[in-house]
Amino acid sequence: MSSERPVTLADVAAAAGTTVPTVSKVLRGRSDVSAATRTRVMRAVEELGYRGRARRAAALSGGGPQLVDLVLSGVDGTWANRALSGVERAAAAAGLDVVVSVAHQPDDTWLARLLARGSRGAVVALVDTTSEQLAALAAARIPVVLLDPVTQPPRTVPSVGATNWTGGRTAAEHLLALGHRRLAVLAGRRRHLYSQARVDGFRSALAEADVALPETAVAHADWTRAGAAALAADLLAGPDRPTAVFACSDTMALGVYDAAAAAGLRIPDDVAVVGFDDLPEAEWVRPGLTSVRQPIGQMGEAALRMLLRISVDPLVPDAEAPREELATTLVVRGSTAASLAG
Repeated sequence: MSSERPVTLADVAAAAGTTVPTVSKVLRGRSDVSAATRTRVMRAVEELGYRGRARRAAALSGGGPQLVDLVLSGVDGTWANRALSGVERAAAAAGLDVVVSVAHQPDDTWLARLLARGSRGAVVALVDTTSEQLAALAAARIPVVLLDPVTQPPRTVPSVGATNWTGGRTAAEHLLALGHRRLAVLAGRRRHLYSQARVDGFRSALAEADVALPETAVAHADWTRAGAAALAADLLAGPDRPTAVFACSDTMALGVYDAAAAAGLRIPDDVAVVGFDDLPEAEWVRPGLTSVRQPIGQMGEAALRMLLRISVDPLVPDAEAPREELATTLVVRGSTAASLAG
């Protein structure tokens, strides 16, 4: 498309093989459009770089919908509760209400509902957003901030996260200081950005200490307790089992507890365990779980404040978007102790 004139709805319609009213329906979140047509329109919006008119002045001045959206990958567990609490605190301070949606992958009905509401903007947490979805939000002039993005976000999309690499490194340094040299890692899904960063940080500390971490000592689970328990059972089997396990989430660390109990191993005498997140469950379990604290509530607040800033002062097209990482800290409890291995 020539840069001499802006891309129009007619251009998008022509590229998608449909009509201007249909394109308008898609960008307003109307449900009376087939899934195939919606996909073609969103792909054309992305490929052409279409941006709608700045028709949100009423909302930004206080005369429009006083709503912001929080889109979550799920509402189970305390991670989602803490994120919601942080977003709600910042929204309440700005006089806004929060609408919560769940993004059931790969279904994108959450996007249609968000477009239809005319939201001030959206914080999207732990959701693997597609380039087409982000382009549709940009075309509708709905600002978005990714909270703990699942994959590397485009340079033009703002995000808030935690110092995952540093957190993983801190976990390794703690275990090394306790004398542990046979270590294992329970990572999350391979393509998840925050999981890989935690593993990379962990590896970096081990490499500096000249401690090996074989590929067979790194298992990729699905973030669930049951899935982690099954993999941990394999890691803890045999005479050369690790004396310490780093789990990339507290939920998966609880799976290590389950596997250790089933194998007749004591925590921390037989195997030390470190988690990540420092959810309330870390304090409830016995012994208490040593965990890398991720400031989830503050991350939610920071994401909402960033969203409000860019809704009032929109980013320049194609400009580098702001990124913010909040610090992680290690909270030591009873699940880690000095290694008893000879």
